[in-house]
Amino acid sequence: MTLIAPAPAPPSALASAPPVRPKRLVDHFESGLNSPICLTWELTYACNLSCIHCLSASGRRDPRELTTDECKAVIDELQRMKVFYVNIGGGEPTVRSDFWEIVDYATSHDVGVKFSTNGVRITEEIAAKLALNDYVDIQISLDGATAEVNDAIRGPGSFDLAMRALERLSSAGMTRLKLSVVCTRTNIPQLDEFKAIADRFGAQLRLTRLRPAGRGADVWNELHPTQEQQRELYDWLLRHGENVLTGDSFFHLSALGETLPGLNLCGAGRVVCLIDPIGDVYACPFAIHEEFLAGSIREGGFGEVWRESELFARLRSPQSGGACSSCQFFDTCKGGCMAAKFFTGLPLDGPDPECVRGFGEEALASAERERPKPSVDRSHRTSPPRPRNTGVRSTGSRAVPLTLERRRPVAPPVSACNTSPVAGFAARLEER
Repeated sequence: MTLIAPAPAPPSALASAPPVRPKRLVDHFESGLNSPICLTWELTYACNLSCIHCLSASGRRDPRELTTDECKAVIDELQRMKVFYVNIGGGEPTVRSDFWEIVDYATSHDVGVKFSTNGVRITEEIAAKLALNDYVDIQISLDGATAEVNDAIRGPGSFDLAMRALERLSSAGMTRLKLSVVCTRTNIPQLDEFKAIADRFGAQLRLTRLRPAGRGADVWNELHPTQEQQRELYDWLLRHGENVLTGDSFFHLSALGETLPGLNLCGAGRVVCLIDPIGDVYACPFAIHEEFLAGSIREGGFGEVWRESELFARLRSPQSGGACSSCQFFDTCKGGCMAAKFFTGLPLDGPDPECVRGFGEEALASAERERPKPSVDRSHRTSPPRPRNTGVRSTGSRAVPLTLERRRPVAPPVSACNTSPVAGFAARLEER
């Protein structure tokens, strides 16, 4: 076989032709993949805490939760689709009595597991067993580097709960440990302290954006970072970003200058999506609302939803950019976060409400808009009223009965996504 090069263009044509930018990895993602890079899976809405910014308004269990067998069937399908890993959350996923069984089943079927927890069930025994499974990553949630800041958001005692879990996991030799922080107005000044806590326990710091979804809609005005703090966060990430995970949280900050590390693209319906506890599939983990409901795995399986959903097809089609398309930073910012726009009542083709150039503030001030309500609120019935314009209050909680089960040992495969949502992707393109 002979490769024939095209004839060279005449000098005049070369002089007038616009420069062609090499296609980046994220450019390939815009039209979607045949399976998600990372799938978020909320196993339960039950939770022992009542965090005031909870995007899924968790607290009470939904009696329609997927059964253990249904969860295993999902994992079988993900294995066939070669999904790299699932990012399991809730609620507090470990309160499911079959949680460790589901984790073991996933890792023994070549589906990696990252799970987020407040630490309630991380005993010394559990920590020791988790440290032996090379296909499990654990994220401990902490939203303040001090108890005063953290417990005002996550509830009394939650700081000590998280620190105890970090200590147990670190002492057990857990090397795939993350410290997960939702960036808010009250904890942006503590970025260095968060990094110090992560370093102390041999963990990797993971920063995510506060979205105005679920209970977060009620506190977003009071908790989302100011414009000055957005710049502070951006500068801090430029200094530390190679060692800090951000996923697709802060691509809207790229309009401040240099593109940040991470997936600088809204991956909704393209490379990520969410399965909720009853098997409904949403385009975005931060947009749990009927407007972004793509289908149900109970009606044909996950693969059919991923491939055939009309919603996903629309999200994977070329986007116009709307009001943002004329902005010189649109190529990197992409108009910002879909969920943030939707839940603040802004059009999806408009600017991000936290647009660093100020266009979001202008849109919020001028638009006649109705802010969508969460489809369902699963908050504890005993939860106190949430703050609206009076700052952050402490929040009570009610315990969920727990059942501790012993995990079976599994043979650890090799994890693909240790440091980035796209780690290992290029190497596995040929396999797909």
